[in-house]
Amino acid sequence: MTLALTILDSGVWLAMLCAVAGLVFAYFLIRVVIKASPGNARMQEIAGAIQEGAKAYLNRQVITISSIAVVIFILLFIFKDHATAVGFVIGAACSLAAGFIGMRIAVLANVRTTQAATTTRTAALRVAFNGGAVTGLLVVGLALLSVGLFYIIATKMIGEAPAVRSLIGLALGASLISVFARLGGGIYTKAADVGADLVGKIENTLDEDDPRNPATIADNVGDNVGDCAGMAADVFETYAVSLIGAILVGALTLAGTHAAIVYPFILGGISVLGAIVGILFVNMTGLKPGNALMGGVMASAVVSAILFWPATHLLFPDGVMIAFAHRTPNDLYFASLVGLLMTGIVVVITNYYTSMSFSPVRKIAKASETGHATNIIAGLAIGQHATALPVGFIGLAILFSFHFAGLYGIAIAVMSMLSMAGIIISLDAFGPITDNAGGIAVMSDLPKGVRTVTDDLDAVGNTMKAVTKGYAIASAGLAALVLFGSYVEELRAHVTAAGRPFNFQFSLTEPKVIIGLFIGGLLPFIFTAFSMDAVGKAAGAVVREVRRQLTAKPGILRGEDKPDYGTCVDIVTKAALREMIIPALLPVAFVVIVAVIKPLGPVVLGGLLVGTIVTGLFVAIAMTSSGGAWDNAKKYIEEGNLGGKGSFAHAASVTGDTVGDPYKDTAGPAINPMIKVANIVAILIIPIFF
Repeated sequence: MTLALTILDSGVWLAMLCAVAGLVFAYFLIRVVIKASPGNARMQEIAGAIQEGAKAYLNRQVITISSIAVVIFILLFIFKDHATAVGFVIGAACSLAAGFIGMRIAVLANVRTTQAATTTRTAALRVAFNGGAVTGLLVVGLALLSVGLFYIIATKMIGEAPAVRSLIGLALGASLISVFARLGGGIYTKAADVGADLVGKIENTLDEDDPRNPATIADNVGDNVGDCAGMAADVFETYAVSLIGAILVGALTLAGTHAAIVYPFILGGISVLGAIVGILFVNMTGLKPGNALMGGVMASAVVSAILFWPATHLLFPDGVMIAFAHRTPNDLYFASLVGLLMTGIVVVITNYYTSMSFSPVRKIAKASETGHATNIIAGLAIGQHATALPVGFIGLAILFSFHFAGLYGIAIAVMSMLSMAGIIISLDAFGPITDNAGGIAVMSDLPKGVRTVTDDLDAVGNTMKAVTKGYAIASAGLAALVLFGSYVEELRAHVTAAGRPFNFQFSLTEPKVIIGLFIGGLLPFIFTAFSMDAVGKAAGAVVREVRRQLTAKPGILRGEDKPDYGTCVDIVTKAALREMIIPALLPVAFVVIVAVIKPLGPVVLGGLLVGTIVTGLFVAIAMTSSGGAWDNAKKYIEEGNLGGKGSFAHAASVTGDTVGDPYKDTAGPAINPMIKVANIVAILIIPIFF
């Protein structure tokens, strides 16, 4: 018992020590990546242009977001409390830092991956993966450290219960910045990508990343600000919010059981060690790229599953478990296993629907032979089909984890699932690095064999990006359910503390709940509509600019004149910063409006939260799956199947890919933080409006 209490008291510090170990290993990987050769002068020049474009965009984005963040900070400082306001700033700053540093490493790794591809595919795989692994370890390390340090300091200053509640401010800061980063980066990258493809590939039969295309540099910059910076901020938010949600549920439903607060930290710390093992596996194995990456995930999961067992039994000896209605430590351990299993299941399902190796992608490619419309129809259908299995397994995960330990069991399953983020995000960041590597190879006039290597890795990277989006969205659905439970418990605590009876009924027989479900169900559709509109407008501007340049300077297509890359970069930068604001603030506006209108109130707001979770989950899975499948259907044809490049089927597949671009990289993944922003704001405003 003494040993257990000692571990209990130092559990948060132990988790933060693991986080530091992850950051130290990330620094080691940075040194490994930097030591790799950056190639010749031409390659370094192109990489430098991509880096400068990405840096310039992120600097302007930080200024735009900061002005909004200052307003929210002041409102929290006045209407909430100082600790919550400070937590908001910490969450926002760490989310921005994760995105900025992740992007910085990616642009260092891309040119080195290109150079490594001139030797062997394995060498290129390792450089690209190590660059991505830096982002993965950075995300989980920063999240554990920021939440842990804030919790410890706030506990000493204001006490444990207020400290736990003020963590919701940190969650809001991370979530709001994540929505802006995902939307802004997604609008940027897909507007440039769609514009470059429509004029370059379809109208002028140019290859991907052809240097004669004026939108090429903007397209490559977009890979970094959207798929690296935006993704890193997104998953930082998902991880931090899941951790905070588990802590909040533990504190609200298991008051007096301090181990319930420490346990989520321990799970996160252990999985950092598991991620390091997985990263080492990928670097040491000689398997094919896809198998090597999946093997790394498996190795990480096995290490976590083994270490979760003793950690659970040390934190929860049988005497402590009375707070869980006589459940045993094994019940909590099984709940954590549910999260690990869900990670593997989501990875396998998403891989099936988006990989070139399986029938869904090949069906879309085959449909391209009969035209653009049939390609679009097939892609939309695949996205709808792809929702069934993930949602079914999410339902099973909720059922089993709730059976093991109630709402806290669901929270632990979510935290266990998100604890795998270190290795999973390594796979995601791998994708844009290999994509950029291919672009640098083409623009540097390297042998075609180099582009073949990078294309092979990029196809794997596309699948990995789709897999990680599915992972983030599935975990967001579970995390949002935990936050909804926290909303109900926080509302109950607030009402009873004020001496009023808690007589709110969140039942389907209550009309106000149904009204809330309708309003909440609407939010993801309005949100994605604004997001898609933004990409369409910006892409149209890029198309017009590229056409203008090619008409004004016909020598560009002959290689006699140099395109003006900077104008396209400027167009998408301004469009992204302008268009991201309204959709990013929509979830805040919906929640506050419902809370302010007295006839609606807390019951309608509860229905809104559930409605947003349900429709958001379906829309996000469908969009990201369709987009990933469309992209790889195009690549399947470009490999020489069904007529290959320049064929009618190829032109149709390019159209499908351009439709899928904002689906999979703008609107779809941004639903993830949007859902959690709505839930977090709802919890924050309880003492203000109710």
